[in-house]
Amino acid sequence: MSPGIEYRSAREAREHFKEILDAADDGRPATVTRDARRVAAVDADRLVHFLTRVRPAGAEVVAENDSWSLFIPGLPVAADGATLDDAVAEMIDALRDYAEEWVDHLRLAPNHAENWGLVQIVALSSDQQLRDWLLA
Repeated sequence: MSPGIEYRSAREAREHFKEILDAADDGRPATVTRDARRVAAVDADRLVHFLTRVRPAGAEVVAENDSWSLFIPGLPVAADGATLDDAVAEMIDALRDYAEEWVDHLRLAPNHAENWGLVQIVALSSDQQLRDWLLA
């Protein structure tokens, strides 16, 4: 017997949608199988908490010539600002733009496909959560 709940079709899941949400709220596994693919429902805050531990930002901060720059090695995302706060705010905007582009088309590019976790962090986090993650 599985420790969570499993629905073997989207139809069955629709009939038990409240139970799926309740399981996600409780942290219990909740899965739906559709066309031989299994998807899981999880609490967004728990997912962000986990992903930010598994995928630290690794942001590098550089101060030079009375300005600040932030970049994340391996990502085509960078930001500049007159202050550190300005640079962080710009980086958050740049990350949100990247996440939109990823959903739109970059997810299909081999050199961006593995950024799924990053996109989840960006899409599910508040600006404050992203700031904390970037500056950790």
